[in-house]
Amino acid sequence: MYRFLLTPRWWGINVFTVLAIPVCLFMGSWQLGRFESRVDSHREQQVQAQEARTAQATPLRDLLPVTTETSGRQATATGRYDTEHQLLVPDRRLDDRSGFYVLSLLRTDGGKGLPVVRGWLPGDAGSKADTARIPAPPSGEVTVTGALQASESPTSKGVAAAGGLPEGQLGVISAAALVNLVPYQVYDAWITVTKASGGLTAVPPAAAPNTGLDLKAFQNLGYTGEWFVFAGFVVFMWFRLFRREAEAAQDLAMGIAPDEPAPAGATAPGDDAPQTRSPSGAA
Repeated sequence: MYRFLLTPRWWGINVFTVLAIPVCLFMGSWQLGRFESRVDSHREQQVQAQEARTAQATPLRDLLPVTTETSGRQATATGRYDTEHQLLVPDRRLDDRSGFYVLSLLRTDGGKGLPVVRGWLPGDAGSKADTARIPAPPSGEVTVTGALQASESPTSKGVAAAGGLPEGQLGVISAAALVNLVPYQVYDAWITVTKASGGLTAVPPAAAPNTGLDLKAFQNLGYTGEWFVFAGFVVFMWFRLFRREAEAAQDLAMGIAPDEPAPAGATAPGDDAPQTRSPSGAA
């Protein structure tokens, strides 16, 4: 009764099922592993952030390039602020309030510029009344201490789409965005000061990119469920096709032919009786 399983059609169905189920389970397990890795990195990042608050600051050169391990670490750098190229980073929120970052470039001993977010102010970066409250950067040689951060990208958390910004404003804090704004090289990193002054509010460091329980982490969890559902759907469809074929084979073994459509022009039972017409020609 199950000889239909040896037909070429069913060979193809069986091979597809045998290959599809392990692939779906593998992809589901892989996505689950990605989610678990992000959970672990989130826990590690919390531990590192707590340690960074109490750890002794490290010279900037010892923490570069920025990695998931060095992101958020306390860094120190010595130099002079470039007062001619102070920039404002608009549309940045802090404690559910809209405002802007005050960014100054610290010219280090090597000549390269280090973007330093000296703090945050509420208001509009394009308003003269709001920007008038910005304190001037310290003069002379200073040593800055703050949390090390990786360069931002347009898709980084908290970065708003900012096109056609006026002069003196910066949408993304990165070396690529600053290369055409200042006449010297810039570090591919930035720091946010630990203690702000002059009425500014210190900006807390952000988690390293691709770490923590962000949207991508929960996307991995959603993909995990989808792949496992696909595996179950493949099994369900195989059993459904098998049951239909087995029932059809059982009917043939009992001499029950499958329903066939009536040939064209055939009349249904009861339709072969002659019709009479009335003298007026109506049926």
